[in-house]
Amino acid sequence: MILLTGGLGYIGSHTAVELAEAGYDFVIIDNLSNSKIEVKDKLEQIIGSPIKFYKGDVQNEEILTKIFTENDIDAVIHFAGYKAVGESVAKPIEYYDNNINTTLALLRVMRKFNVKNFVFSSSATVYGRAKSMPIYEDFEVSATNPYGRTKLFIEEILKDAYVADNSLNIALLRYFNPVGAHKSGLIGENPNGIPNNLMPYITRVATGKLDHLNIFGNDYPTKDGTGVRDYIHVCDLALGHVKAVKKLETAPGLVVYNLGTGTGYSVLEMVNAFNEVCGNKVKYEFAPRRPGDIDVCYACPDKAEKELGFKATRNLKDMCESSYNFEINNK
Repeated sequence: MILLTGGLGYIGSHTAVELAEAGYDFVIIDNLSNSKIEVKDKLEQIIGSPIKFYKGDVQNEEILTKIFTENDIDAVIHFAGYKAVGESVAKPIEYYDNNINTTLALLRVMRKFNVKNFVFSSSATVYGRAKSMPIYEDFEVSATNPYGRTKLFIEEILKDAYVADNSLNIALLRYFNPVGAHKSGLIGENPNGIPNNLMPYITRVATGKLDHLNIFGNDYPTKDGTGVRDYIHVCDLALGHVKAVKKLETAPGLVVYNLGTGTGYSVLEMVNAFNEVCGNKVKYEFAPRRPGDIDVCYACPDKAEKELGFKATRNLKDMCESSYNFEINNK
């Protein structure tokens, strides 16, 4: 059985669907700080069976111990964590406290129960300002904001844990920019409060919940002045986790993979693609750059394809259509 921390969140919930489709049993812990309990009902609707769920904080070793006692856990996929670059600049202490301490608590309880397989939800932010594109897994790592540094520090903690105990199997999955939603329209990116990520902001403008989109920076050295990112459909990303779990079953030790498409799109290209789908409903204004943001970031996905058999297949239109469909279904 697999433990999903933060499993009612955006990526966690989509991964739950893919795990179920691949025949895996799982249990979820989530404190609902940036997710909603309704997602559990929607997951059950998609999967067609009840989900075992614990409400609680992953820093709480008492509830983790309860989960490991009551369930035969043989792998952990760790999604739980704060994830907004801008917010991390304003609240660095909260980010370090939450993101690092949840991981340490998990590792302690895993050691107590002799659980060896760990998939970590890392990020392309660990590459900082990469010197060239595309980004390969062996590039030098650094970070330009506290959120990225928490991911970087956790990677280092996991590497040290592996040196101390090489019976561990750890996959560090460095995500690029997940967007999109499940084809059912039941689950998608639905953050509490004002969105920090691009796509839910776009969809809320398109449906009239927000007046306009702020595009942060139009003076980057890119084709249209706006930031360029590697956007990957969340269902593709979720499938990458299933492939990672299968990889850990072969006892590979510590492995690192980029999960992206290998193609960079600018913010304006995303907005224009979305307007084609929804009929020019997204108004936008340019705003100053956000602290900690970089100009261009996209992956070389070859290693994941070669070693995991993973390749993203959904395109920009799929990303926009599924996001819009989710927003309309969740008015």
